[in-house]
Amino acid sequence: MKKHKNVKSIFSYLYNRTVIVGISICIQAVVLVIMLARFSHYFPIFYAISILLSIGAVLWLVNNRANPAYKIVWILVIMAFPVFGGIFYLMFSGKQLSRHQRKKMQSIYNKVTQYGTFQQRQDLENQLQQDSLTAFRQSRYITNAAITPVYQNTSGEYFPLGEDKFARMLEELEKAEHFIFMEYFIIQEGKMWNAIFDILKRKAAQGLDVRLMYDDVGCLLTLPYKYHQHIEQAGIKCCVFNPFVPLLNARMNNRDHRKICVIDGWVGFTGGINLADEYINAYPKHGHWKDTGIMLKGDAVWSLTVMFLSLWDYVRGIEEDFSQFSPSRYQPTAIPSNGYFQPYSDSPLDDETVGENVYLNLIYQAKKYVHICTPYLIVDNEMVVALCTAAKSGVDVKIITPHHADKWYVHAVTRAYYPVLMESGVQIYEYTPGFIHAKSFVVDGEYATVGTVNLDYRSLYLHFECGVWMYGAPCIQAMEEDYQLTLSKSQLFTKEDCRTSWWARLGQSMLRLLAPLM
Repeated sequence: MKKHKNVKSIFSYLYNRTVIVGISICIQAVVLVIMLARFSHYFPIFYAISILLSIGAVLWLVNNRANPAYKIVWILVIMAFPVFGGIFYLMFSGKQLSRHQRKKMQSIYNKVTQYGTFQQRQDLENQLQQDSLTAFRQSRYITNAAITPVYQNTSGEYFPLGEDKFARMLEELEKAEHFIFMEYFIIQEGKMWNAIFDILKRKAAQGLDVRLMYDDVGCLLTLPYKYHQHIEQAGIKCCVFNPFVPLLNARMNNRDHRKICVIDGWVGFTGGINLADEYINAYPKHGHWKDTGIMLKGDAVWSLTVMFLSLWDYVRGIEEDFSQFSPSRYQPTAIPSNGYFQPYSDSPLDDETVGENVYLNLIYQAKKYVHICTPYLIVDNEMVVALCTAAKSGVDVKIITPHHADKWYVHAVTRAYYPVLMESGVQIYEYTPGFIHAKSFVVDGEYATVGTVNLDYRSLYLHFECGVWMYGAPCIQAMEEDYQLTLSKSQLFTKEDCRTSWWARLGQSMLRLLAPLM
């Protein structure tokens, strides 16, 4: 019996999707080497073409609008591998779209433009401008760049832990009467997902429009292959974003890192919390998992709905009338004004880094303090300058990062950024009970944002992301109180803590050089 189980587990491992993907890529690499050897007499021609491609790639890099750090690392790759560097860049660099993809993405942009300002009101912008010119300017940037307006008639409830959000989400899902839209980077079977899945199945059987979208790479290690078919069999519409294809020339950089749940158009959730047990501390993966989220009720949920539907229609290849899902259609009573809320999204397929610019605006407008939670601190020069300038100007800049790493090399790069920030007066703490996955900014007790945007290159430049900017909302005080509590459980990093051996510093420097590709 034991032998039978061992054989079964071996076959289970061999048929694991990641193993199949790895084997497939290795086979392709071997075939490529054999082809090069077989046609070695054509190598001079191949070499000349490759050099021309590399020169062209460098010229393109120098003149495009990409982040300078991203340019530098690719130029170094091309210089180090002059024969294959240009080919590597064309295959793996990122954002180039086919004509068909550009046409589909344009349809998303048109939909967001059409419906994103569906409830925009000039009188509300004028009111915000009178209340605070600083807040108005931050909001105006989001309106123009992300095409999402600012709202009142909205309430916000902040969740300091994943388990708090999970319990509240179950309550709201049970109340759903018309539709449920969910979009997540990671889903894994277990206590959290199973409880949610049970509700979704029941609601779908009752005739509700239930939709789920998940990222294929995000779920590569957590869900079985073609799990979406299992979801569809339960009566739930399901989409897989950017399915992973194990080809050497596949562009798999752009992932859907958003976490969105919309219920009946007027209840919405977002934040850093995925649908897996470590996010609610039902599974101690890296010690205590600290994550945050927010629930909106009211008008502002419309922007979350538009975000979901625009990407859903892109993946599904359909056109539908978004207005049938507006908050006013099913919201039972009006939500009283409770501060200003502005959900926003960030796409990697344009030249606007909305997520980073929201953060930069908050930092540069701070007068008293900037309090940040982030799982990763792998930032570009613009962010380093902003944080250092704020600290040197007398603003209290504090950053909390994890003490327990989820990826050792990413944690090493995060720590490599500590010295330059600390020299300028930025205080850096590590959350000692475990891993902090929260992505939040609180500024002066007046402004805040919480969402999915990490302080790393992948979130800031390569992923689809989302968040909620707030001004004058009561939940901002709850965020600051939670920050102070988290701070009390965290260890202040000192210059002594940053002193390491020369070989460790060398390793950090090399990893930091490659940070834009992580």
